[in-house]
Amino acid sequence: MLAAVVYDPGFPIDQLVLAIANILRSEGVRLQGVVQENVGTGSCSAMTLVDLSTGERFSISQALGAGAQGCRLDPGSLAEMAARIDAAIGADFDLLILNKFGKAEAEGGGLRSTLARAMEAGKPVLSTVRAPYLEAWSRFHGGLATDLPARVDVVVGWCRSVVADRG
Repeated sequence: MLAAVVYDPGFPIDQLVLAIANILRSEGVRLQGVVQENVGTGSCSAMTLVDLSTGERFSISQALGAGAQGCRLDPGSLAEMAARIDAAIGADFDLLILNKFGKAEAEGGGLRSTLARAMEAGKPVLSTVRAPYLEAWSRFHGGLATDLPARVDVVVGWCRSVVADRG
């Protein structure tokens, strides 16, 4: 009921997850969760989360100024999005997509608690994890997750399977 697409740095994971979400939606799968969109260039472009159930977009970036060296992830905006998704966990849907299990989640924040709540509620969850965070991901799920290759056919197959098992 829990899986993550494992990918290497530089892989266009957001486009892959969006393609998967679009395929599943076209098949009538009811989705909750978010997909990230990046705007701009560089290692830390402006980040937006797209709500898969409404299409609304939410900025999770903060302006740090021209001399900033670190990522522009806005923890406050991410926490607001997590609360929004948490509220939807009790709703009737088929699959929760939360991309990504990244640095914030590896450090105990971000959407980590949302992942845990969905698992506790018995909801199927698809996420993604970049190779540097695999160890933290493994500690988080404790052997309860399936690692999937970054291939549309394999991921869609897993999603169809868990949705069919529940339905």
